[in-house]
Amino acid sequence: MAKKTTAKPMTKAAMIDALAKDTGFTKVTIEEVYTAIIALAAKETKKVGTFTLPGLGKFAVVQRKARMGRNPATNEAMKIPAKKAVKFTVSKLVKDKILGK
Repeated sequence: MAKKTTAKPMTKAAMIDALAKDTGFTKVTIEEVYTAIIALAAKETKKVGTFTLPGLGKFAVVQRKARMGRNPATNEAMKIPAKKAVKFTVSKLVKDKILGK
């Protein structure tokens, strides 16, 4: 069973601050690079269907099939239509660092 934690997720500002301290670059430079990576990932994933950040993971557009679901308020069965979604797969390197393998 997973351990529950009360820590809050790192904010964009906190991440930029931490990267600036770790690298010695200015916060403005770090934010520009961060914004450029996000824009590139979105553009390439939309154009090609996948985008890999080496050592971190891979974004991919996947097609989800139509399925039956339930409305949680009324418990009524309902059809959920097929749709495209973006999936992120974590790299083995990151997974091993997180899980300690």
